[in-house]
Amino acid sequence: MPLETIILLALLAFTFEYVDSSLGMGYGTSLTPVLLIMGFGLLEIVPALLFSEFVTGLTAGLFHHRLGNVTLKPGSIDLKVTVILSVCSVVGVVISVLVFVRVPEAYLKLYIGIMVLCIGAVILLTFERTFVLTMKKIVGLGLFAAFNKGISGGGYGPVATGGQIISGVHSKSAIGIASVAEGVTSVVGALLFFLLVPNADWGLVPWLLLGGLLSVPAAALTVKKVHARNLRVMVGIAICVLGILTLARLAFG
Repeated sequence: MPLETIILLALLAFTFEYVDSSLGMGYGTSLTPVLLIMGFGLLEIVPALLFSEFVTGLTAGLFHHRLGNVTLKPGSIDLKVTVILSVCSVVGVVISVLVFVRVPEAYLKLYIGIMVLCIGAVILLTFERTFVLTMKKIVGLGLFAAFNKGISGGGYGPVATGGQIISGVHSKSAIGIASVAEGVTSVVGALLFFLLVPNADWGLVPWLLLGGLLSVPAAALTVKKVHARNLRVMVGIAICVLGILTLARLAFG
């Protein structure tokens, strides 16, 4: 692989992982279409995104915890949500990998685009309201978010982070929780690809991992400094943009 391509891959991973770790979304959702435009195939992109998000997600969760954005101590509500979201996400990603080659790609993109756009709209329309957190909401959230992840390599963050906020989780905690849960989900998805998809190509992993890890500390510090109310609005806008872009790519090819 040419050196300029390697540098570009690392820079793209740095940029999108910074957005992902500071807003709780955007890495796989944004990087997948960019890599497709660069000429890489889904069998190169999805496994590499899953493995790199396994490492960067858990690392981001650690930094968010150390900076006080989320509390992952035993007995905390944040840890409880993280565990439930992670377990349900594992179930969701198993289902998604099993149907990876059976559902037309256009239908999957339409589904993800509409869902993401709706979540962003709800966040913006209700950002002054508070919601009651229930574990039933988190269970459904984990299943849907992980299904997105296993199908396309992206789509987890907007659903997991936005859905938590709608469900009553504090916006800063939601970002840290989503990072950890996405890391757990991604390693299961990567393992399934390794076992079930023998022609998967893992060549992009080192360069995406390099750029992604370098961005994590700065992203966690950004969340620490930004006011929670402003962060919620930023998350809502980002989710809407991702939803619109997903639908636009589907409409215009």
